[in-house]
Amino acid sequence: MGANFTPIFEFFATHSTYKPYTFWIMYGIILTLSIIAYKLGFARELPIAKSIIVYILLALGTFITTILSILEFPIAESLIIIVIVLAIYRFRMFLERRSQE
Repeated sequence: MGANFTPIFEFFATHSTYKPYTFWIMYGIILTLSIIAYKLGFARELPIAKSIIVYILLALGTFITTILSILEFPIAESLIIIVIVLAIYRFRMFLERRSQE
């Protein structure tokens, strides 16, 4: 099983310019994609205090998933697919609502 399913991690881990910052770059990418996925699929209108708590917990969970990404699990790649699917879903719902009006 020599297949590599983590091209994003491999890119940052192999280039000497990014190598010392690989963890934090991956953390930023995964956190950004997680926030986008949350907003597209699961976000509800919450009071500001509850929203802050949700984003703090999301940042802590992202720390754990970044460690899994460093262990060469395809976390960032999976999040990209999730964001694309949720964006398509939201766009189709928008078109359906607009056609009903």
